[in-house]
Amino acid sequence: QVQLVESGGGLVQSGGSLTLSCAVSGFRLPYNAIAWFRQAAGKEREAVSCISTPDDITDYADSVKGRFTISSDNAKNTVYLQMNSLKPEDTAVYYCAADTRSHRPAYSCSGPLMDYNYWGQGTQVTVSS
Repeated sequence: QVQLVESGGGLVQSGGSLTLSCAVSGFRLPYNAIAWFRQAAGKEREAVSCISTPDDITDYADSVKGRFTISSDNAKNTVYLQMNSLKPEDTAVYYCAADTRSHRPAYSCSGPLMDYNYWGQGTQVTVSS
């Protein structure tokens, strides 16, 4: 029933831009939190950004602040990650995750109050140098 489907990944040159989409089905976005995680080859999974709606609280990893922007469209039940000024170190599989349990604002994507109970399959982002 619940499904998160990522799209928008691909190959882009350093300095380029991509927009990732997370289409959510099975629940409505309001009063839940959606996060983007990424996992590079050989590295641990890390939180990139998250958003809660309708309060529009967001958080970003230090490595992407000023370059990435997370947003939501409640009418489309979709969360986006606009990625600008991409760097080779941004290369990773990007996953969309949903916290439908804590009902907490997304002040901290990996905070102890967050509980991501649904995950998408991921979309590959490759940034060439």
